[in-house]
Amino acid sequence: MKIMLFVCGEGLGHTSRCIPLAQQMQAAGHDVMIGAYGYSRELIEKKGLQTIEIPPEIQLVGDAGSLDLKRSVVATIKSGQLLGIRKVSRQLNEFNPQVVVSDSYYTATLAAMFKKIPVHLMINQSNMEEFFYNKGFFMKLIGRITKRFYNTIFRKVDGIIIPDYPMPDTICRLNLDLEDETEEAVFYSGPLVGKKYEEVIEADLNRPHVLSTVGGFGYRKPIFQKVIETARLDPTISYTLLSGPSVDPDDFTDLPENVTILRFIEDQFPYIKSSDLVIAPGGHSTMMEALSFGIPMLSFPDIGHNEQENNATALEEDGCGRRLDYSLSPEQLLEYIHEITNDGKLLEKSKELHDLSNELD
Repeated sequence: MKIMLFVCGEGLGHTSRCIPLAQQMQAAGHDVMIGAYGYSRELIEKKGLQTIEIPPEIQLVGDAGSLDLKRSVVATIKSGQLLGIRKVSRQLNEFNPQVVVSDSYYTATLAAMFKKIPVHLMINQSNMEEFFYNKGFFMKLIGRITKRFYNTIFRKVDGIIIPDYPMPDTICRLNLDLEDETEEAVFYSGPLVGKKYEEVIEADLNRPHVLSTVGGFGYRKPIFQKVIETARLDPTISYTLLSGPSVDPDDFTDLPENVTILRFIEDQFPYIKSSDLVIAPGGHSTMMEALSFGIPMLSFPDIGHNEQENNATALEEDGCGRRLDYSLSPEQLLEYIHEITNDGKLLEKSKELHDLSNELD
């Protein structure tokens, strides 16, 4: 079967779950083409998968730890990428897939529907209108239009894949607001992660060990720096910090000896398996990776990013992590780290979710 898989490239969460999905499709004998863009496409190609360049749907703008939604909407409109459906339609004609799987990339979802190609939409959020709350009349109007648009899509696609644990353990549950008539189309796949726990050989790291994936966008630099300052307070705990493609590790000098900064790890699962906890923003895919390995999380959701804030809230409600704020001091952050490394809190529920991941396979 010819399958075309489209990936939203804003952040790398969609990419990290689509790579193993595409690999499994190929292993089953299917011909897979992946539509992606930017750094996301580069990562996919490094895995030896077929890709094609697609237009971005949105442009994210922000600073000082906060996503500026209004500026993001304006930047997206100015970019002209909203008209990318023509290009995607041509690409569908050229590859001629029998099935389309779209990970939160709605341009391809619409194009496939117009061409009557079966399409399955993968999401971890269905209440996108919340992004537009309390931001003035213009943004409220866009929010209403957005809700009507997405609900129409959800009713018409052939299936909705939620790459998360089934209810009531669904981490993204606070971001789901699906109509009753779409429930039959919903499939909870469990975490879609790159490797299984038993396949991974632990990295040789000093313990206790903290893995921080706070990097990427420049507005996360304050948290990145705060983790470094926290590391200075207790040299018995080792840290590996991933700076991401947008932050140069060389910008950080005078590091404590218990901190290692890496721009990128080709395979971060050995690091996850060797860590006692993961510090991350509120991205869904990172949470799935850590929890499927039974590792608790400390989450710093981006300010004003409703989806991430809801993920972090659910994480804390379920007893497998903490939702933390950008204003947290290094001393307070160290207390939360000690809560896990010294007191063993949050480990029981994290282990339960690890076991559930194995059951779901």
